[in-house]
Amino acid sequence: MTENTKTNQERIVLTESVRRKVCNRHQFLQGTWNYERMQNGGWAFSIIPAIKALYKDKEDQKQALKRHLEFYNTHPYVSSPVMGVTLAMEEERANGTPIDDAAINGVKVGMMGPLAGVGDPVFWFTLRPILGALGASLALSGNILGPIIFFVAWNLIRYFFEWKTQEMGYKAGSEITKDLSGGLLGKITLMASILGMFIVGALVQRWVSINFTVKVSEITQQTGSYIDWANLPAGAEGIKQALSQYNSIGATALDPVKVTTLQDNLNSLIPGLIPLLLTLGICKLLKKDVSPITIILVLFAIGIVARFFGIM
Repeated sequence: MTENTKTNQERIVLTESVRRKVCNRHQFLQGTWNYERMQNGGWAFSIIPAIKALYKDKEDQKQALKRHLEFYNTHPYVSSPVMGVTLAMEEERANGTPIDDAAINGVKVGMMGPLAGVGDPVFWFTLRPILGALGASLALSGNILGPIIFFVAWNLIRYFFEWKTQEMGYKAGSEITKDLSGGLLGKITLMASILGMFIVGALVQRWVSINFTVKVSEITQQTGSYIDWANLPAGAEGIKQALSQYNSIGATALDPVKVTTLQDNLNSLIPGLIPLLLTLGICKLLKKDVSPITIILVLFAIGIVARFFGIM
């Protein structure tokens, strides 16, 4: 036990009642969703009962709330284990364990990415369609219990899952923070941060799109390298031949002139380079405390100007 750690008699513990309040508030995680930090408002709202129980000093409460207003976004149901681990870390911090803001946020970011990919197939694509089909089959037969069963069963399963996984996360987080002397928390934080950066890097190509439409060259293609629309037979046979030629020749078959844009050249050299550079540049600006709203407005302005002049 370190000098800063409180004795067992003085130790602050989050009671089940407080944890239950956090879980109940966590149902409204999406309530203040925004384009700047997404679910951060709902997350901060959820954890307020724990902050009030752990920190009696108003300034400590403000600092705790502030660190939980950072960017956060994951599937709303699988967010519960992340909350559980966070509650355990906040509890240890309140009892004097040297856990800084970066460690807490690193674990949150590291967990939210992988878990987000689990929630959709389990809840949206499996559980809800099954319960929906059951309710719909009863409703089609004129049974009023159809929609009632769907609504009640869905919310009972969802809430039970969220409460149990929050408790699992809370217990797991307590075990993690016990082995500070062995550097386990540091290793967990490092791995979570690396995993979080990996997820962000993978999402750049998917979510960030930049297309430079500036023409680099225009080449007239040889006969047979494109679809000769004027000589196609009429009706369904013409459509069939056009589709067949398109499949065999490719996208260049639509026009007798092959146009190469700046984006085509960039894609052939290093696909995704410009989106990556844009993302890294925005991260740099955020580190310099540039307002995200300012960045969004500037990007809007650049997009409009570039579109007007035919650059993008």
